[in-house]
This record gives sequence, structure tokens and C-alpha cells, in this order.
Amino acid sequence: MGLDAIFDSRNWAPVPFHFWSLVWFMLGCIVGSFLNVCIHRLPLGMSVIAPPSHCPHCKYSIPWFLNVPLVTWLWLGGKCKNCRAPISPRYFLVELVTGVAFLACWLAFGRQSVLLALVYAMLLAGLIAATFIDFEHFIIPDEITIGGTVVGFVCSFLVPALHHADSLTTAMKRSVLGLVVGGGLIYLILRLGKLLFGRQRVELPENTKIVFSETAVHLPDKDIPYEELFYRQSDVITLQARTVELVDRCYKDALVRLSPERLMIGEEQWPPEKVPHMEAVCAGIVLPREAMGFGDVKFMAAIGAFLGWQAVVFSLLASSLIGSVVGVSLIVMGRREWSSRLPYGPYIAAAAVLWVFLPAHLQEAWAWNLRVAGHLFFRIPLPDGATTGM
Repeated sequence: MGLDAIFDSRNWAPVPFHFWSLVWFMLGCIVGSFLNVCIHRLPLGMSVIAPPSHCPHCKYSIPWFLNVPLVTWLWLGGKCKNCRAPISPRYFLVELVTGVAFLACWLAFGRQSVLLALVYAMLLAGLIAATFIDFEHFIIPDEITIGGTVVGFVCSFLVPALHHADSLTTAMKRSVLGLVVGGGLIYLILRLGKLLFGRQRVELPENTKIVFSETAVHLPDKDIPYEELFYRQSDVITLQARTVELVDRCYKDALVRLSPERLMIGEEQWPPEKVPHMEAVCAGIVLPREAMGFGDVKFMAAIGAFLGWQAVVFSLLASSLIGSVVGVSLIVMGRREWSSRLPYGPYIAAAAVLWVFLPAHLQEAWAWNLRVAGHLFFRIPLPDGATTGM
């Protein structure tokens, strides 16, 4: 039996549709169990294959009968069978969300194309993993972004319907265009944001003392860990100090520049780890600030490879709206400060999910409006016989 026959919806039809619904939900829960491994291990640079699943506390190797998605976590009350240490509810949540995502893909696309439903389910699995990793670590691993870009391109070749195309050539072109627009557009926004908002000047009263410890910058009203300031090796803390005191020396009227790689005071420089404590007196400090990381660029490129450039533009705008609403709500509730860092990847993922399940006629209307906008502002030709309606 060939691949086309395996995924031909007509060959699945003799079995009741909602039997397959249950199968897809169970498949999603199994995939969710694997995603939990990826979410835990990828940010730590660990293999997702070896060693086998084990308790992170006592290293107890989990047998297969204690690794049943959803059921095992509920049966054991969210605790390790061996040491009774608590297991995060995130494990249960990821399995449940992935199961629901697979079920939703089957219900929405299963009658149209089993293979299309499978590709969308695979995309949603990647979005789920990226979301949980970004929330916890503020990164999206290359295995998801670069790997997702490659998988999206291959899937576009196998399933032209992913791009509403009738031919492989058209689907491949739309995938490449989505990849380029996704990565390029977000990269331009990243560079522009760095240029306009990449630094934050904090004005302080005259003769304010700032303490630089091994782990954080200590301002009069708050402590800022270095990991919240140094997202890249090129990020620099700058201040013009009236006095600078180290353990063994003192400077006056000196420019201080601190990056992850070096500390510079005037013309002298050292590796930061060689200076465990420093005190500076000044009237202001310039802190680095990052609105978006390069992982988001690669993430949007992967989404573009799967869904095309129209979906990229939709995801950019929708994610900005979602992120703004969530961010402002957290600030109002006192859960975040205005200067707090928020992961952007989860909002991109949420917007991409909205696009996947957006009715086809709304997707077509969005694409048409983008073509009209391109014609009006950039003189991009419309399809033959089309008009702007103006």
C-alpha cells in the first residue's frame, strides 16, 4: 500500500469518524509525553533519546507501565512512585494540550485530508514545545526553529494543500517566500527595536552608590540579575562614575563599561569574573534592553515555511495584540513591572494557531487585503482581472 493510499480519507471512512477522533487524541497525548522530554532536556543541551525517562529527583528509571500519558500522573497524584517527590503539573498539562491539539486537527481537517491533519498536528506540537520552553527559559532551541524550518519546507513538498496550492512548484515557492518574509521581517523589527529601544537610561540622584556583585546590579530601589540584562555578548552596561572602588584600587571620573566578556574602567580592562565586587558613585546608568531575541526570528521563519507569508503577517500583528493585552493585564494585576522581560514566542505560537483554524474564507479575505495593500503602497500588480474596488 503506497503513501497516498495510507492517507487517503476514503480508506479511513469505513471506520466511524469519531473512533479515529479517540485515536488522534491518544496519539496526541503520547506525543505530548515526548514533548515533555524535549521541554526539559533541550534547553539543557541533553539528548532527548538517552537516558530513558527518569525521575529528575531520584533518577529512578520509569518503567513503561508507569509512563502512560495522563493516567500515570493522576494515579500517582503527581508524585514519583519511588521517592514521592512532586512532579510538576506541567507534564500533565502538556500531554492534555497536545492531545486536544491533535484532536482539533483531526476534527477540522480529517475529512479533507488525513495527511494535512497530520502536518498541522505536527506543527502544533512544535508550537507547544516552543511555548513552554520560552516561558521557562526565554529561549527557543534551534532544534525547534531551524529543524521546524526544514520540516516545514519538506511538508510543503509533500502536502501542497498546506499552502492552498494545486502544484508542488507553487507550494514550494510559497514555502520559501514564507520562510524569507518570516525571518526577514522579524529580523528588521529586531534591528529597529534594538536601535530605538535597545538602551534604557536610568536617572539617579547625585552621588548614588551602585553596587556590582557577582550575580546582579544593585540599584537603590531594586536588584537586577545579570541574566535579565545580558541577552547577547554585545550587550553593555555603561555609566560615567565620579568614583569607582574595587577591592584593591580606586578610580575618579571614569567611564565604566561592563559586558558579559569584559569590564572596562577608563583604559583598563579585566574579565568580569576577576572583579567579584565593585562600587560606583554616579548620577545615572545606561542598561541594555532587548525587545525580541534572534530565536523569534528563526521561529517566525519556521512558521512561514509551514504556512506562507500571509500567515506570517497575520501572526506578527495578532501576536503583538495578544502580547500587549497579556502584558498590560499582568502589570495591572501587579504580576509584572513595565521593564520586566516577557517571552514573545508563546504569542507568536498562539497567533499561528489562530491562523491554522481560521476559516478558509477569512484566510482568503486576509490574503486579498494584503495583495490590495501591496498594490496601493508598493505598486505590486494584482492578479489578472482583479480590482481594488475603489
